[in-house]
Formats: sequence, C-alpha cells, structure tokens
Amino acid sequence: MKENEKNNSLGTAPVPKLMAGFAIPSIIGMLVSALYNIVDQFFIGQGVGTDGNAATNIAFPFSTLCIAAALLLGIGGASCFNLTMGKGDSKRAAYFAGNALTMLAGIGIVIAAFTLAFLTPLLKLFGSPDDILPYAKDYVAVSAIGFPFLILSTGGGHIVRADGSPSMTMILNLTGAVINTILDALFVLQFNWGMKGAAAATVIGQFVSALMVIFYIRRFKTVKLTAKHFVPQLKVISRVCAIGMASCFNQLAIALVQVVLNNSLKYYGSLSIYGEKEPLAVAGIVMKVNMIVFSIVIGLSQGAQPIQSFNYGAKNYKRVKSSYIYALAIGGGISIVAFILFQLIPKQILGLFGTGTDTYFEFGCQFFRTFLFFTWLNCIQPISSTFFTSIGKPIKGVFLSLTRQIIFFIPVLLVLPKFMGIDGILYTGPICDLLSGIVAVLMTAYEFRVMTKLSNQNEVTS
Repeated sequence: MKENEKNNSLGTAPVPKLMAGFAIPSIIGMLVSALYNIVDQFFIGQGVGTDGNAATNIAFPFSTLCIAAALLLGIGGASCFNLTMGKGDSKRAAYFAGNALTMLAGIGIVIAAFTLAFLTPLLKLFGSPDDILPYAKDYVAVSAIGFPFLILSTGGGHIVRADGSPSMTMILNLTGAVINTILDALFVLQFNWGMKGAAAATVIGQFVSALMVIFYIRRFKTVKLTAKHFVPQLKVISRVCAIGMASCFNQLAIALVQVVLNNSLKYYGSLSIYGEKEPLAVAGIVMKVNMIVFSIVIGLSQGAQPIQSFNYGAKNYKRVKSSYIYALAIGGGISIVAFILFQLIPKQILGLFGTGTDTYFEFGCQFFRTFLFFTWLNCIQPISSTFFTSIGKPIKGVFLSLTRQIIFFIPVLLVLPKFMGIDGILYTGPICDLLSGIVAVLMTAYEFRVMTKLSNQNEVTS
C-alpha cells in the first residue's frame, strides 16, 4: 500500500463510516444553506404576503448565481486538493486551496457590484411584473451586499471539508442560518421591515459564516497555508475552474431555467385564470421546498467527493465505486419519501408559507404533483455529475450537469406550453427528470466498466 494511503483515513477507513463522517455534516450544511431561502420565504409569506413570495422567486436567480461561483471555486479547489493529496503531493495541493479562497473573495465583490449597478434591468430580465418590482428591488438591493460573504462561506466550506473538517463546515453554515432565522423573526414580524428586513437578516448570517471560514484557514490542518499559496496562479486557477465547472454549470443552468421559467409563468399565467402573480408565488415556494430534497442529495454527493477524489488518485477504484453506490442508495430513499409527501400533502406544505386564493392553492397542488412527479429520480443526475468531477473528468461532469436544465428542460419548456398553455410548464418537469436520469445511469455504468478494467490491470501488474 502506498504511503499516502497508509497515512490518510480516506484510503483505509470503511467507506460507510467515511460517508457518514463526511456526508452528514455536508447534508446539514446544504440544508442550512437551503434554509436561508426557506426561512426568508416563510417570514415574508407571513409578513408581506403573496407579493413578497413572488418577489423572492424573482430574486432567486441571484442566489443561484452566487452558489454557482462558490461551487466553481469551492468544489474545484477541494477536488484538486484531495486529488493531489491522494497522489502524495502536499506541497502542490496547498496552492489549490489558497488560490481557490482568494478567487472566492474576489468574485463575490464583482458579482455584488454588477448586481447593484444593473439591479432594475436584471430584475425585469428575471421576469418581474411591474407591481412586484418594488418588493424585489428592496430585497435584492440589501441582499447583494452579502454576496461576497455568501460565496466565501459556501465555497470556503468545501475547502474546509477537504481539509478533513466536515463538522466545521456544518457548524459555520449552521451558525449563519440560526442567526438568519432569529433576525428574520425580529426584523420582519417584530419591526415590520418587510423585504429589506429579511434581506438584512440573511446578510448578517452570511457575514458571520464568512468570518468563521477566515479564522479556520489560519489553522489549516493537513498542510500549512502561507501567503504565497494565496497569490493567484493562472495554471492553478485554470485547473480549479476546469474541475469545478460541472458543479458551477449545474447551478448556472438552474439560474437560466429559473429565468426562463419565471417569464413563462408570467406570460402563460396572464392567459389563464391564475394571472401573473400566483404562478410566480407558487413556483417560488415549490422550488425552494424541493431545494430541501436537492440539498440532501447534493450533500451526499459532496460528502462522497473527498473519498472518490483521494481513492481515484490512489487508484483504489473499488472504494470509488462503493462511495457512489452508498450516496445513490441513500439519495434514492430520501427522494422517494419526498415524492410521497409532494403527492399527498401539497396544500398543507403551501399553507406553511401564508394564505392565498382558491386558485392559488389549486395551481400550487398541481405544480407539486405534476412538475415534481419524478422527484424520486432527481438524485441520480447530481450525484453522477459530482462523481465525474471528483475523479477528474470535468467534461463528462459538465455535460451531465447540463442534461436536465439546458439540453432537455429549456427546449421542452419553450415548445410544450405553446400547445398546452400553462399546463405545458407543469409537464416539462417530469419529462426532463426522466430523460436526464436515463442519461446519468448510462454514463455512470460505462465509467464503472472502465474502472473495473483499470482495477484488473493494476492487479495484474502489481
């Protein structure tokens, strides 16, 4: 056994134990990130109403774009770090961690400045009706201040986990979410600050989480990070971005889909009995509730990432496959539970986020039951996409991350409603979930066969 495998539990500890140690904190961290949006939606629904819910849906692509940047550099940096450590090159690995952190801070400032400079046209581009625009502007004008903190805390959390501290990643995310929840209740319900209050609570929570990342970096465990590791190097950053591209593109695709979906809901909603606002408000709630399930799945895939990266670098392919299978089995079980809930109690779920008209709840129940019909298949594509990223095959990861959102979803969304009206939007979801799931299964099965051949070759030559 190689020396680097002997000295690192990623290469020796039982895979189920490692999955529990890395995935559980990662799941909690992802759930906490999702709760930032869910909590805002809850208190805005109670304190502002349907208009506020519609506004948060219009603002949602901004958060998705920030997460895309965070995953590009966070997942990319973490995967490069673990792959390089798996090969026994700790000196080079330090540059991947340091450069990723530097770029996380820089890109957050750029996105915040761009958002504030072009706020109104961006909100209109994202599908805001004129009467919802003031609410959306109030929310995003404040929340944009926190974009650098959101990106640094989210991306930095992946670097912290790659350093062997998944519990710390969980703690920093949990701390920010708890602060956000408490301040949301205070600012929105007690002080009646509305959209601005909800956004301010979010920014303060993100700021605290970002500070915790900065303090942790000063005491990095596996390698010593010095000033030279934070100086950007083109080769290092290029590799980080190449590896993190799949996770980033997946989020960018989600943001693009959200923009197209919002505009479609606005247009076809105005031609239906539901009007412009109700479909937008419903979609915002449904998507964010589904984010809870998606966050668990993403947390599983991220928990498997260090195991897959290290063992692929160490040519221990059986452990790579084992971690993928564990992630998929657990993710599938969670997705089936979510499917049952979405089919049985959609009205009760919608009711948690405020009141509405009969048509509001009618459309909401249809959206849950039809659009998310193949929720039980949703775990396959993100787990498989992250798997390819983890083993250093970003092109396949990027392609797979684009299958549902770009290759399938947008074309179907643009065509189907022309024949079915707003119902066509509802049926777009399950069609694309099914197609992307099939592609993911086929690609992963092929990669497993490749790894089996490589494993057999290693046994022959050893």
